[in-house]
Amino acid sequence: MSTEKLQVLTPQNSQLIFIDHQPQMAFGVQSIDRQTLKNNTVGLAKAAKIFDIPTTITTVETESFSGHTYPELLSVFPEHPLLERTSMNSWDDQKVRDALAQNGRKKVIVSGLWTEVCNTTFALSAMLEGGYEIYMVADASGGTSVDAHNYAMDRMVQVGVVPMTWQQVLLEWQRDWAHRDTYDAVIDLVKEHSGAYGMGVDYAYTMVHKAPERVEHGPTIDPAPAPIAAE
Repeated sequence: MSTEKLQVLTPQNSQLIFIDHQPQMAFGVQSIDRQTLKNNTVGLAKAAKIFDIPTTITTVETESFSGHTYPELLSVFPEHPLLERTSMNSWDDQKVRDALAQNGRKKVIVSGLWTEVCNTTFALSAMLEGGYEIYMVADASGGTSVDAHNYAMDRMVQVGVVPMTWQQVLLEWQRDWAHRDTYDAVIDLVKEHSGAYGMGVDYAYTMVHKAPERVEHGPTIDPAPAPIAAE
C-alpha cells in the first residue's frame, strides 16, 4: 500500500473538485435521493470553505444540455470561475489540469455526476497521467442506477481510489475539537447538513449544556390538567 494514502486528509494537503453538479445531470441520478445528494454536495462545499480548501468547479455543455450549476453550490463560491468543457472526462480539458496543478496538492477529493462516467474517467486519467491520489466522495456523487454507481466505485477502488463520505471529509479536516478556529463553523455546518448528527448536537447543547435554542419561538403552552374522572 502507498504510504501517502495512510496520511489523513488535512487542510494543507488536499484540494477538491466538483464535477458537473448541474440539473440535467442530477435528473438522471437514481443511486441516491437527489435532495440528499444536493445536501451532501453543498455540505461538502461549505466544509471546504471553512478550511480554505482549494476548489475547482467544472461544468459540461451548460447551455446546450446540462443547465446551470446548483445555485446553492455557487453561493458558497461566488467568485470561483466555472471551467466549461465538452469532454465527459474533465481531465481532457487543459483548464482543469492547470487548475489542479496550480493548487499544488496531490490529494484530490472528488464530488461529481455521474459516478460511472465523469467521475471514473477523471479519476483514472488523473491517477495515470497526473500522479494524483483520488478520494471519491460517494454520497456527494451519483450514478444513473444503484448498480452503475456501485460498480463504478468498485472499479475505482480496485485501482486505488479511496472511497469516502462528505462528513468523513469534514471531520478528517477538523481532526481535533481543540482546533477552536474552525470549531464553531463546523458545528454550525453539522447542525444544518448532518441530519441526525446535527439534531444530536442541538439536543446536547440545549438539554445537557442548557444553551438557548437556536430559533426563537412563541411560548410553550403547558398541557391542560387531565379531567377528573366522575365517580
